[in-house]
Amino acid sequence: MLRFVIGMSDQVNVNFDQRVWDIRNVFWWAIVVMVVLSGPHKVVFGQSSTAKPGDGFEERVEYIMSTDIVVIARQDVIERLAPDIFNIFRGVERTMNEWKGDSPLAQINNAAGQKDWIDIPQDLYGTLKRSIEIAEKTDGAFDPTWAALWGLWNFSAATPQVPDKLAIQMRVAHVGYRGLKLHPKHPRARLATAGMALGLGGIAKGVALDQAAKLIRDYGMNDVLISAGGQVMALGSRGGRSWRVGIRDPRGDQADSFAMVEAKDVSVSTSGDYERYFTVNGERYHHILNPKTGMPTRGLRSATVISSDATLADALSTALMVKGVVEGLEMLKRFPEVEAVMVDDKGQVTTTTKIGKSLVRIHPPKP
Repeated sequence: MLRFVIGMSDQVNVNFDQRVWDIRNVFWWAIVVMVVLSGPHKVVFGQSSTAKPGDGFEERVEYIMSTDIVVIARQDVIERLAPDIFNIFRGVERTMNEWKGDSPLAQINNAAGQKDWIDIPQDLYGTLKRSIEIAEKTDGAFDPTWAALWGLWNFSAATPQVPDKLAIQMRVAHVGYRGLKLHPKHPRARLATAGMALGLGGIAKGVALDQAAKLIRDYGMNDVLISAGGQVMALGSRGGRSWRVGIRDPRGDQADSFAMVEAKDVSVSTSGDYERYFTVNGERYHHILNPKTGMPTRGLRSATVISSDATLADALSTALMVKGVVEGLEMLKRFPEVEAVMVDDKGQVTTTTKIGKSLVRIHPPKP
């Protein structure tokens, strides 16, 4: 989210090599506890020599939703709320995991094409409704029915292959959020045609983070950081300073951040092409798929979104990967409360304009 105004334009690409770095800022950022957003599935925590031992903050970690869920807060808050926070994530996983056959989401998928409505929990109904709203505002760049593409791409195969074009086209024919039907009066849902499938991996962690943030605020507490894969929710501060959230260099090491966000009462979500991918004939194929083409997105290496709404941040970081820089900036005009940082396929950084001093640049992303 760097956003600069030049003339009548509301954005500009930033060549970090042309900027003069304030070494004092870089050093200050380097010696604090930081969170490095490494992508949609994993977060790396780096701790320096000034990790403030004895400042009363503690860390709890549990593996939920296929990632480490990390809670950092004062000891009294940790002891009181950490179990409830983890239970929130477990509850979202039980409800919104499409791969568990007994989950409500899986029940919708299993009944795709049938006329009968599927009764679902209210929180899932609300998430599906929100998913449709975001899909409409992103022109389908975020689409909860992307899961019809599942299984086409095998990123863990010993000899990975690009799927046949016809196979891709056949799956894409079953993708389309307009085929997700919600009952107007009751928490019920169905999928219009056989072959459709819902997948909420691009929004579920944001939902859980929003629920956890509400819990913390309802208790009248603050100064908590929760990480869930490539997304964090940063509430309040630590030691009077905002939380520092690192944005991973897409072509750097896992713990290498090219910039950091000074985050307070916001969620920071990063999607990137570096977590699961393979290379064939010099072409990189990664796991973030364009729901309209069935192919990995092109143009961006990573997209970071900052918003007080974790659900929205989660969905939009994926949508930006689909849209790319130019269309992504146009799309973000529909979300004026959101800021974003994008790294393109040449290592150039483009940002929105309002982030100001809350983004600290450390070094240029690797080309």
